[in-house]
Amino acid sequence: MSADRYDALVIGAGMSGLAAGIRLAQFGRRVAVLERHALWGGLNSFYKRSGRRYDSGLHALTNFARPASKSAPLQRILRQLRLRFDDLGLGEQGTSEIRLGDLSLAFSNDFALFEEQVARAFPAERERFAGLVRAIRACDPFSVVDPSASGRAFLHEHLRDPDLVEALLLPLTWYGSAREDDVDAYQAVILFRSIFLEGLARPRGGIKPLLDLLVRRFREEGGELRTNDGVAEILCDTAGAARGVRLDSGGELLSDCIFSSAGYVETRALCGVSSGEADLGRLSFVETQRVLTRPSASIGAARTLLFFAESRRPAWRRPAEAVDVSSGVVACSDNYASNEILPHGLMRITCLADASAWRGLDPAVYERQKAQWEERMCASVARFTADPRPHTLAIDCFTPRTIVQYTGHLNGAVYGSPRKRLDGASGVHNVHLIGTDQGFVGVVGALMSGISMANRQAVVAS
Repeated sequence: MSADRYDALVIGAGMSGLAAGIRLAQFGRRVAVLERHALWGGLNSFYKRSGRRYDSGLHALTNFARPASKSAPLQRILRQLRLRFDDLGLGEQGTSEIRLGDLSLAFSNDFALFEEQVARAFPAERERFAGLVRAIRACDPFSVVDPSASGRAFLHEHLRDPDLVEALLLPLTWYGSAREDDVDAYQAVILFRSIFLEGLARPRGGIKPLLDLLVRRFREEGGELRTNDGVAEILCDTAGAARGVRLDSGGELLSDCIFSSAGYVETRALCGVSSGEADLGRLSFVETQRVLTRPSASIGAARTLLFFAESRRPAWRRPAEAVDVSSGVVACSDNYASNEILPHGLMRITCLADASAWRGLDPAVYERQKAQWEERMCASVARFTADPRPHTLAIDCFTPRTIVQYTGHLNGAVYGSPRKRLDGASGVHNVHLIGTDQGFVGVVGALMSGISMANRQAVVAS
């Protein structure tokens, strides 16, 4: 029996994969999205424990923009996917905060608040900060000569106070950098815009309604979503060009156009091609989610997001221990407008982790380690906001091992390879990268990645 042939195959039913699938189907292509797991979403998925649904990735949807902002990335994405803004059910953040040692800077979806906070804490930097903002607004981050240029150096070009540079880097690294102790300059521009100039929101009901909306849209366009059967191998001809895939079940699907959200190193491995050590991501996380007996604000955790670091010079690198509790992010999901979590609060705490420390542990040791580090994470956070432990109704915690299991990312590297490929080149003919390793970040960035690569290849095919 001959294998089925498709115009395009998409590896991974995450945000970028679903967006690419929708766009390709809109061009009239026969396309299948292939997902190893039962649920779609990839890095931004959902799961149930004891009858409660948890999000596995979503802290915030960055790049928030109201419908009147026609040129904003979110609005452009909605037009291309033919979705309505109201379908997303977005609730805006309240007030969030950066805590760098004893330094505090609050921000919200009104950029004027952040400008006031910077002027208060760094009066000598007021004009230079305004110059930085003008430069960021004027910059086209996707027309850079050197995509690996340093974001830290870019900030230092405009600012003199190292404390302000570190304060800005804290959320920029936490929400998208795969590069240790730095962020790519073009990504610094994207992240500054998406976090501070545009803003943060959360879909009502969490990530599932948004994912379900994308899946429904894909199927309406005639796309085929195949779950519980991932890609075991990308089949290449004698010239090294991809011609199809072999599935975990043993079946084969043929196509001369393959999009992969698996990651640069991981995609090349599926083709039987090795990659250099410098392409391996090293940054992973441990995250605990605590369901609270009452709303987060009522116990004193009033911030929507809190980026914290004990030191004014925090490290952004793979830690020497299993978890680095000295810095991280606290996300109180019920502090978004129009949340659905009441009467319970939900506090999520995320810290950097060393993936190698979590490999190969005996199940009992693994659970014990999770409990011990989760306790230390809560104790660390209690120095910056309310301690969730006395108000906890339920706990769930994931580690780098969980990330590897459900995403396939080596080292549990949430943000993938530190070297991005903006052109989507995998180094294998007919295989195109989408998602994190193409260099787009966040939910909106992942959607944009899938759309842009699908548009590019559809034009080539025409």
